[in-house]
Parts: sequence; structure tokens; C-alpha cells
Amino acid sequence: MKLILLGTGNAMVKKCYNTCFALEAESGEWTLVDAGGGNGILAQVDKAGLDFKDLHHLFVTHAHTDHVLGVIWVIRAVATLLNKGTYPGTLTIYCHEELRALLEQFCQALFPPKLLRHLGEGILLREIRPGDRLSLPESEWTVFDICSTKAKQFGFQARLEDGQFLTCLGDEAYAPVSRDYVLGCDWLLTEAFCLYADRDIFKPYEKHHSTVRDAAQMAEALGVKHLVLYHTEDETLSTRKARYTQEAAAWYHGSIFVPEDLEVIDLTAR
Repeated sequence: MKLILLGTGNAMVKKCYNTCFALEAESGEWTLVDAGGGNGILAQVDKAGLDFKDLHHLFVTHAHTDHVLGVIWVIRAVATLLNKGTYPGTLTIYCHEELRALLEQFCQALFPPKLLRHLGEGILLREIRPGDRLSLPESEWTVFDICSTKAKQFGFQARLEDGQFLTCLGDEAYAPVSRDYVLGCDWLLTEAFCLYADRDIFKPYEKHHSTVRDAAQMAEALGVKHLVLYHTEDETLSTRKARYTQEAAAWYHGSIFVPEDLEVIDLTAR
């Protein structure tokens, strides 16, 4: 299994794409988590060497613009392939009830009949709830509610074929309600809006986000083995990897990843 970071930035970035990622199975089939804020998702998928024909599962964490608007373009891309008869199988989009209704409204308002006709057949919107278990390519997922104070948001814990656990906390700071899904996990994907040293500049706490130091301390306390930090500011993009890694390493002793857009992380057990 490979983790491909299609985007690593927060909602208002200009120098990188909004945070979203793919999990590519050994078979070549890939699962998408969120899709960023627009049709930039098409370029990121292309640059990553991925093919929409191999995408059959899309997990959407919540309804903020930088996570959900790109989903409309993914639906359009797959519907176009279905029209051509070149898309095998179905695309299932997993999301909570309110988000499902929103996506249906978007599609009804924006798509012509030739694309809209695939909604409910080749493209399925599947409502999910906390505790649901999803069988996805080479992994089994458990859905949980991060109990966001801003917008309803779900995370997940995926058990990979090699027995490792990967947990995605969405794009808000860790809350104790998610402890059981983070404790001792092999891979933790979590936001880190900025350096703790820059908190007065970027004001993460006002946005319900955390700093690199906060995320690192949490990962250390909960015994996380590998920490992936994303959903960051982009004003320090040129030095982000080095400086974020340095700050995290002061508080956390596992493996630290501060990926760039399109970076690939091999999730093979290590």
C-alpha cells in the first residue's frame, strides 16, 4: 500500500493544493480521501500517474470547500468515462447524511442530464455512520466521528493487509473522543496548521487547528509509530519540511513525515 499526498495545504493556500490523498493498493486500484477545493484535483491525479478508471472508492470527511468541491470534479470525470463506456464497475462515495444531501444538490444543479443519469447507478452516494465498517481495496476501515465543533466530520481507522493500522483524523486538532483509534496506531495522519513558534502569526487555535508541537506531543503520548503532518500554511513552504520536522522531533521520537504535494510514502511495515 502506498500513500500519495495529492495536496498538503489548508483551505487558503496558493503555492500547493488543498489536503487530500490517495491510498494505492498493490493491485493498482486506489482510494481517494477528500478532493480539495476545485478542478485542481484533475491535475494532481494526472501528475501522480493515477487513472480515474482505477478509482472506485472516495471517502469525504466533511463539507468544507477545500475538501468537497473537488468531489464534484471527480464525479464529473467518472461520469464522462461512463458515458464513453470506458469506466469499469462503480464509484462509491462515502459521506455522512448532510454531506450526501449537499452533493446531490450540487449534482442536480450543475450537471447536464447526460452526466446526471449516472448518479445512483454507476456513481453511488453511500451514507455512513460512526462505527460503520468498510471493505476497501486491501484494507478494512472503521468510521468514527471526530466530534468537530465547526462542521460534522468523520475520520477513519484502516487496518491494512499486513496488519498495520492507519488513522486519519481529518483536518482538526485531536480530541480525546478519538483516542481509541489513535492509541498505538502505526500511521497517524493529522493536521498541523503551523509551527508552535509561529502560532501568533497564523492563529491556529482560533480555527480549531493544532501546531506541529501539539500534534507531536499527542503522537508521543499515544504511542504512534509514524506521524504524517499535513493541512498546513504555505507561506513557509520552501522551509516547511525541514522546520516542521525539526520542531516535531523535539517532542516525538517516532518517524516523522512532512510531505510535499505528490510525495509518495510506502506504508510497508517497518
